[in-house]
Amino acid sequence: MFTKPQGKSWFRSDEQRNCCPGARRWITTQCMTCVIAVLCACLLAVPARAQQQEEPEDPENEKQIGLWLDQGISTGLSANKSLDVEFYERFDEGASNLFEYFVQGGVAFRLRPWFTLIPIYRYQRFPGNPTIAYENRVQLNLTLSTSHGPWRPTLRTLIEGRFVDDRPASARLRFRPGIEYTLPLRMSRRPVLVINNEFFIVPGNNPFANGGSSYTQNRFQMGVRLPITDSFFRSALLLITVG
Repeated sequence: MFTKPQGKSWFRSDEQRNCCPGARRWITTQCMTCVIAVLCACLLAVPARAQQQEEPEDPENEKQIGLWLDQGISTGLSANKSLDVEFYERFDEGASNLFEYFVQGGVAFRLRPWFTLIPIYRYQRFPGNPTIAYENRVQLNLTLSTSHGPWRPTLRTLIEGRFVDDRPASARLRFRPGIEYTLPLRMSRRPVLVINNEFFIVPGNNPFANGGSSYTQNRFQMGVRLPITDSFFRSALLLITVG
């Protein structure tokens, strides 16, 4: 999900100081309700291990070097809460083949300056895939981050339940350590260099071919995110998948 750009804040500092205890309790209750709902959906997506014959390849696995094009919009709802919506187009085979695209949205709760929690719903399509056309997904995004000058180390954890066309439901854990660097350019909104490496683990049954291991792949990506306004960004990321 979209990380709030550095510099100008979406929310005024006086709004943060004047947030009353009642409002904070209400936001906390909302946050916990969303978390419980997403976790329940993910647990329902973990069936017992079963023997499957000739399981298909995961439709979102990239082949060769991939290219991601991302667009994100974030609208402030309160001093520490925003509505985030993102659109993604993913290409593989040397960035020549559009193999998936999706839209996702959720409410971002910034519970601490270094901790953001986002329950997310995603709808995904796989154009050209002969066996799988679409996927519904629920996710819980837990992101830790802190700023040291232009550097911003991050650690994102995703807990997700996958509901794929014509396949059993499944759950997956994703861990993505990374770092962001704001480029020292003379611009009002500076581009951000993004580097990270994501690891995928599937507990329980995996409805896709994985060689019998819970660990399925890791995905290294590097690219640039360009803030267009305080609430809109575009990204271009190159990917290399190992799995």
